[in-house]
Amino acid sequence: MLKFRSMALLAGVTLLGSACGPESAETLAPKMTWEEFKAGAVQDPEGKWIFDMDQAVDSEAELRAYYDNNVVADHGKTQDGLAVYNSGGTAAGDIKWSSAQKGNLTYCISNTFGTTNKAKMVTAMNSATAAWEATASVNFIHSTNYDASCTASQSGVLFDVRPVNSGGQYLARAFFPNSGRSGRNVLVDNTAFGSIAPWTLAGIIRHELGHVLGFRHEHTRSSASGCYEDANWRALTSYDRSSVMHYPQCNGTQTGDLILTTLDKQGARALYP
Repeated sequence: MLKFRSMALLAGVTLLGSACGPESAETLAPKMTWEEFKAGAVQDPEGKWIFDMDQAVDSEAELRAYYDNNVVADHGKTQDGLAVYNSGGTAAGDIKWSSAQKGNLTYCISNTFGTTNKAKMVTAMNSATAAWEATASVNFIHSTNYDASCTASQSGVLFDVRPVNSGGQYLARAFFPNSGRSGRNVLVDNTAFGSIAPWTLAGIIRHELGHVLGFRHEHTRSSASGCYEDANWRALTSYDRSSVMHYPQCNGTQTGDLILTTLDKQGARALYP
């Protein structure tokens, strides 16, 4: 199965699936031990610990801190919504871009993709950013003058888009708005440029940019998904099994490419009006 992974939950796809109506959130899955949680994580070529399929932290110490602060401390909750990453249960705890920053989400696309794949990456980013910009008050800007030096330490942009050879661990990974600069990367594996039907590179990037804007995996809201992660989220809409942020293999219903649903758009507008 194809795996999509994204970066930095301390700071934050495999797919299948015909559309059904929304289902309510349910009782949360039992907590796992630290050993079980660690065994389910992997290290990628940049040394990041990847967990919950496409979320990551910089070190084992941060992985343990995430486990202690979120998995162990999670007493569970049930809500309805496209879900924003949240640290307090109220809107004040939403992990999102400020009103000033949301209109200036600058990025570079590394020349190390190579001519052919970079052209595909530019097209995919243009398509994915346009989808979010069409529904929410956000603005992504490709700063092409930084493409030749597009690294994790490039301070001229908010985040970098670079290739990675993960050995098939994931197709792509991203980050959440509270990540430090070194963690603000969208990394795309070379397998994402191959045959990944019914998904497209643009669809993968639409999902990853959802994380960049602060949205959690939709399937963490229901134990029936089989993919519960933690309760650090706040509902923005009713539960949506077809969401661009929902893995189809986690009891999802989206069988085609990863696209924004009506509820995704409502949630995005609610977070970024």
